[in-house]
Amino acid sequence: MSVDPREIRAKFGDDYVANDRTFTMGIDRRFTKHMAGRFSGRRVLETCTGAGFATIALAREAAHVVTIEIDPVHQAQARQNVERAGLLDLVTFMAGDVLDRRVLEGCPEFDSAFLDPDWAVSGPGHVYRFRQSNTQPPADALLERVFDLTPDVALVLSPLVDTREFDDLPAHERQGLFIGGSHEIFCLYFGSLVRSYGVTGLLC
Repeated sequence: MSVDPREIRAKFGDDYVANDRTFTMGIDRRFTKHMAGRFSGRRVLETCTGAGFATIALAREAAHVVTIEIDPVHQAQARQNVERAGLLDLVTFMAGDVLDRRVLEGCPEFDSAFLDPDWAVSGPGHVYRFRQSNTQPPADALLERVFDLTPDVALVLSPLVDTREFDDLPAHERQGLFIGGSHEIFCLYFGSLVRSYGVTGLLC
């Protein structure tokens, strides 16, 4: 099944390339623009590129974005979309599993990270969770890995995660992002990306 180009344009802002999977995974441009604002002037590590919609928002704000994707089809879509946005010179694409330490050994320098593990998983008995999660890669393992490299991290998670799972994390801001009355995602901010510790919200 192909995605209606009008839906892509409405959600992401241009005639970008996406398939069913990357369309579902992609974050609405109203949210990516807001989240990317916290990375102004930074050198950002982005994980789980998808089709590059958050990459584009980050590249419009950051000094440079290094983005890692394990799926070559998704990465090809992302490169095409970033090129369409005129931002290729601000983005370095890397292929591989971000949890593989060898992948990050060859990574250009960065001072912050934007983590968006793929949590678009469904089916009978599926439970959204942060600890021992079945996101790709697992959200808890991803956060722990990247904390070894920078304290300044944003982590995107499903709104269906039980927030008590965040209780033993370092001090952070937990922002709920809403469209109308619908809670679409959580974004957890750590380190110098925090604007207000505790629970905040954004309504688009």
